[in-house]
Amino acid sequence: MWVAVGILAFTYAAIMTERLNRAIVALLGAILIISTGILSQESAIAGIDFNTIGLLTGMMVIVSISRKSGIFEYLAIWAAKLAKGNPAGILALLVVVTAVVSALLDNVTTVLLVVPVTLVICSQLKVPPYPFLLSQVIASNIGGTATLIGDPPNIIIGAGANLSFNAFVVNLAPVIAIILVVHVLAIHFFWGRQLRTTPEAKAHIMALDERAAITDKVLLIKSLVVIGAVLVTFIFARFIGLDSGTIGIAGATLMLLLDNVGKSSEAQTESVTKVFNEVEWITLFFFIGLFVVVTGVEHTGFLKMLADKLVAVTGGDLKSTGVGILWGSAILSAIVDNIPFVATMIPMIKSMAPAFGGPEGLLPLWWALSLGACLGGNGTLVGASANLTVAGIAERNGVPFSFVTYTKHAFPMMIVHIAIAHIYWVIRYVP
Repeated sequence: MWVAVGILAFTYAAIMTERLNRAIVALLGAILIISTGILSQESAIAGIDFNTIGLLTGMMVIVSISRKSGIFEYLAIWAAKLAKGNPAGILALLVVVTAVVSALLDNVTTVLLVVPVTLVICSQLKVPPYPFLLSQVIASNIGGTATLIGDPPNIIIGAGANLSFNAFVVNLAPVIAIILVVHVLAIHFFWGRQLRTTPEAKAHIMALDERAAITDKVLLIKSLVVIGAVLVTFIFARFIGLDSGTIGIAGATLMLLLDNVGKSSEAQTESVTKVFNEVEWITLFFFIGLFVVVTGVEHTGFLKMLADKLVAVTGGDLKSTGVGILWGSAILSAIVDNIPFVATMIPMIKSMAPAFGGPEGLLPLWWALSLGACLGGNGTLVGASANLTVAGIAERNGVPFSFVTYTKHAFPMMIVHIAIAHIYWVIRYVP
């Protein structure tokens, strides 16, 4: 047991130092779990959640192809013009666009698409880009909390607890809408109302043609059809008996087919190779290694022991346990990446089922974990993958995005968001 816990602690510590790529760290941890005999090779493979891997891979492929149509640039320019070139209005609208897109795609992909366009708009308006980038990365994690596919922690929770796309929307979207409104108002109060630009800069923004951003109208139509079909299938997944990973891979396959039909064999090979090169293999292999490490720790009984202790402390009281998971997840997800944290928590919460009357009794706890981990990831720069992604893009473009500055602004906002989630959770789920 303690060897497994040591390997898990080593994996977490190495990820936090960022001296080694996180995929290397996770795979190294997985190798140690197998080589020390904690898991057999067969058990290690069985511990990998291929439903999660399939969903992530499928959505990455869909986005990789659809982004070539220019749809995301169109949305950013449309938002800027809708605000009449007013920086405060653009700031608010880009936050909303980022949150909505993050609910439909994963938040890392969303910021990769929206942030470069935001930097161009800020350059044209001659306004500081930092408030825009900070507000967008927080919005991406807020919006991603609302759906099964919006944030990697939700993908893991959905697969681990067998929760549907509809269940996430019904249980989390209402409070996320409230939190998003609060976030927009806070951003406007702290930064938006102070932003100023020149009439010439506004005129330049208004002169932009969003339709020119659409570089391939045929591909745009194909992309919208596939994305729409995938979302509809997610909604009816329980009725047709398909897992989210199968739906994601099916959507990716259809997208590849529509993008390559009619091309020569050589052109198809080049096109498919380019798409697969854009898949975030680092993220996928990070998940694979992490699943093995967590399965190894679970196999030793350590997580069940922790679960039993938590139930003993709370006396099996739903409110105390749920609030503890919500706030504990938020604080810890701000300190460590929320993906490995959630992967560790899932088997621990599953072990509590007997104390809460079976798997159905755990449902409120899953929503507490999702809200805590996804929103808590906003607390610091290392809390979520989207945060580090935006920081990297910002620094490559000469925009300082330090850990301390980000935390100073984001952590208080995160506390407010968790407080709202706390009130919502208690009102909705505590008898």
